[in-house]
Amino acid sequence: MTTTTVTTTETFLDRIGIPHPLRWGFLGVLVFMTGNGVESNFLSPHMTEALGGNQLVLVAQIIAMYSLAVLIASYLSGALADLWGPRRVMTLGFVAWVVFEIAFLVSLSMASVPLMFVSYFLRGFGFPLFAFAFLVWINQVAPKKRAGTAVGWFYVMFTGGLPTLGSLFAVFVIPAFGGGYHGETWTMIASIGLVLIGWAIARFCVKEAHGARRLADPADSTAKVLSAGIVLTARNPRILMGFLIRLINTAPEFGMFIVLPAIVADSLGWGQSRWLIMTVVIFAGNIAFNAVFGAIGDRMGWVRTVRWFGIVGSSIGLLLWWYVPHWVPAGSDWGFVVATIAGTVFGIMLAGFVPMGAIMPALVPQHKGAAMAMYTTAAGGATFLGSGVVALALPLWGPVGVVWTFVALYACAFVMIGFLKVDQHRDDATAAPAFAEAGAR
Repeated sequence: MTTTTVTTTETFLDRIGIPHPLRWGFLGVLVFMTGNGVESNFLSPHMTEALGGNQLVLVAQIIAMYSLAVLIASYLSGALADLWGPRRVMTLGFVAWVVFEIAFLVSLSMASVPLMFVSYFLRGFGFPLFAFAFLVWINQVAPKKRAGTAVGWFYVMFTGGLPTLGSLFAVFVIPAFGGGYHGETWTMIASIGLVLIGWAIARFCVKEAHGARRLADPADSTAKVLSAGIVLTARNPRILMGFLIRLINTAPEFGMFIVLPAIVADSLGWGQSRWLIMTVVIFAGNIAFNAVFGAIGDRMGWVRTVRWFGIVGSSIGLLLWWYVPHWVPAGSDWGFVVATIAGTVFGIMLAGFVPMGAIMPALVPQHKGAAMAMYTTAAGGATFLGSGVVALALPLWGPVGVVWTFVALYACAFVMIGFLKVDQHRDDATAAPAFAEAGAR
């Protein structure tokens, strides 16, 4: 009787798309990702200074290796959450983050390139295991009619931390520690405390039952669960296309975090503080619209929302973010405002991809866990793709070539989204046979 009451009674949070039993987990993700995002917009020049000289290409390679770990961990977050339950995987991510962040800080103090590669690579396993295991948890609890909105709220918290509140934290804390390289180092040390608080909130305040139990079929072997996403992708081309679309989604964001800090701060004369403020404003726009586009997708259609707002809108926004700062007078106050507004268009339109988190499991509702494993892999893999494009395109074509490479990738996503047909208004039991048949084709 009690279980029925809890299941059927809706709170205010349920009605706006946040599953009430997971409410503290959303806050935990926000605080954890704030700690993770503290370094996001000064790390590239910070590492360049630690290595001495013009080492941006080497720095991009180190970040690309970190991003490879993010990709691997993003897949494991879904698979391991199915095996062990999301809560245990989130704790594993927390431990990995803290241990290897400390090792990375030591490597910076020693200016050791091999140790930087190893420690930063291993730290890359941290945030995906924490955040994307929670996303799997959300997918288990949220009702289908609000799935897009629930995913949107997840990205409000995720992007609220990385890079938005993380960058805002850096704006105030770097000067408090004396500014410059020394201030940046102590700010990174302080970020460990934020990560600890975020983990503690999620670990001790969320009591929902799915978090502590295996989500996969008890009859499935460990090997089958771990390989399910890869097997599903190999057999179902629509899952592969969904994976690639989500991979492309935020790749430009992470690529521009490598390319733009020195350009905006130094070449265009606005300084580090204004670059960090620009980032905060741009992704505050993203935060404001993540839940909005989740709700729009639930009403207007997930695929249509991704196509026109996510893909087309983000392409236009990315070009504005690059070209407008170069068109206005360098170092001018009004130019900075206009450049920030242009970048905010990109931040807002990026939220148009939010319904992909509902599309992927809806394509194969009988294999939700495997589909979510591939979704989380793509979400984390966007970091790898973004830094990889920079590492490959920057030496060949310069920063403008990096931007147009990302636009070309968005064009590919526009073609692929046309193949993802989802009847989002059917319940899973009704839709499963149709999806299974489509997947077989």
